[in-house]
Amino acid sequence: MNKSDFDFLCDFLRQRSGLILSQDKMYLIESRLLPVAKKNGLKSLEELVAAIRRGQDKKLVQLVTEAMTTNESFFFRDKTPFDTLRDQVLPALIEARGSSRQLRIWSAAASTGQEPYSIAMILKDLQARMQGWRLDIIGTDLSHEVLEKARAGMYSQFEVQRGLPIQMLVKYFKQIGEMWQIDAGLRAMVNFQPGNLLERFDSLGKFDIIFCRNVLIYFDQETKKDILERMVRQMPEDGMLFLGSAETVLGVTDQLAAVKGLRGVYCKKSLLTTVSSPRPAAAPLAAKSA
Repeated sequence: MNKSDFDFLCDFLRQRSGLILSQDKMYLIESRLLPVAKKNGLKSLEELVAAIRRGQDKKLVQLVTEAMTTNESFFFRDKTPFDTLRDQVLPALIEARGSSRQLRIWSAAASTGQEPYSIAMILKDLQARMQGWRLDIIGTDLSHEVLEKARAGMYSQFEVQRGLPIQMLVKYFKQIGEMWQIDAGLRAMVNFQPGNLLERFDSLGKFDIIFCRNVLIYFDQETKKDILERMVRQMPEDGMLFLGSAETVLGVTDQLAAVKGLRGVYCKKSLLTTVSSPRPAAAPLAAKSA
């Protein structure tokens, strides 16, 4: 691939998905896009780039974008965030939402669904404490292909072995041939929708908890700031944001602060000034914030 085509693809992908690619990632483009080219009757990456430049095939544009965006996901990824959610964040919010009995959770860049389904399993295990509650879990991703898989809730033996405790597999999955399908009740708990973090997402409404893990690492600093500050506007005053272990808000935005003792969990910085007032909703967590 010549430099002109590579630069065009890098700029195209940055605008479409926020993905930042350096010169040493040419192998990644070739390995992921050559199959797309051949599947669409194009002989080379040069022909693929020419077709994208013409801009007439919207389906091809979508296929190229989806092929290049990372869809790595597995159940209860990194474990600790889900332990934190179950043992500390949810109990505090359950107490705070006792009157409204409603909880909304957003899994941004939900990929093939393992993250929002992991959250659904935790909520299902807490159902004795949440009888009569309205629970909304939204999973978004820019890839229509992975969203279709997520809605089906069908996973291979390899996929269910990655992070999923055996008791959860037995309790919430049914084996169908060589595949495992997640329980219909859990599938019904998650609403999967197409969504691009580079675009407006205010129509989704406010969320008590947002999971945006292992996504921001692919964006430049300006894009990270924009996404995080728009997410802040989608959180109530006591909302909580989960980021990946390699991600931080430090040096990116001053509107969020780390919750002390809860790795990867952030709250609105403005909440820290209200924890001394009479019973703020997230005081048990925010009081620990740095």
